[in-house]
Amino acid sequence: MDGYNQSRYLTPASRITVVAHLFGITALILLLVWLLHYRTGFDLDSSHPERVFNLHPFLMFFGFIFFAGEAAMAYKTIRASREVQKFCHMLFHLIAIVLGIVGIYTAFKFHNMQHISHMHSLHSWIGMITFCFFGLQWLFGFALFMFPKARPFTREMAMPWHISGGRALLYMAICTAETGLMQIEPLTSKFSLINFIGLFILFFGITVDLSIALGHYV
Repeated sequence: MDGYNQSRYLTPASRITVVAHLFGITALILLLVWLLHYRTGFDLDSSHPERVFNLHPFLMFFGFIFFAGEAAMAYKTIRASREVQKFCHMLFHLIAIVLGIVGIYTAFKFHNMQHISHMHSLHSWIGMITFCFFGLQWLFGFALFMFPKARPFTREMAMPWHISGGRALLYMAICTAETGLMQIEPLTSKFSLINFIGLFILFFGITVDLSIALGHYV
């Protein structure tokens, strides 16, 4: 790898991805401690509603938000050609979508088991809007930048919108996670742990966004 390519991974924008990973992994560890130690664990096929529901916060953070963050940082963290980085960017987003679908399914299954109405909270509204736009963002991105691939001028014009839209959707996903934790907090005595989980999820989102924003200037 030549000096120029090496320098691409030594910029402040690249270094901040290390901080983002620390925040993300810390949030994941705290989330697992809460779900596995203080609650009943998780099992999609369980007859226990709480075990089914516990998959929802796990999949929506680790499966959706964390992988979406990894996709956003792919151009800073993956030492490979631009085409390989682009492929990983799209693949991580696709993984986030698939795991997000499973995560949403667990919430609906829990509601059915508990005879709770669907889509009645602000959390569910923001979450569903975010997820739908996230899917559209992926489809348009795939068509514009991967296959069949638009003309260079069209791609150049669309890129700022694609990046800005992705950053906005990341914050919408973080907002969804925070409102979801706020719904759970009054129901648990481990409110301090829930607060720390929420903080580290927020810090993860901020540092991911900073790595994208700084990439345009340094």
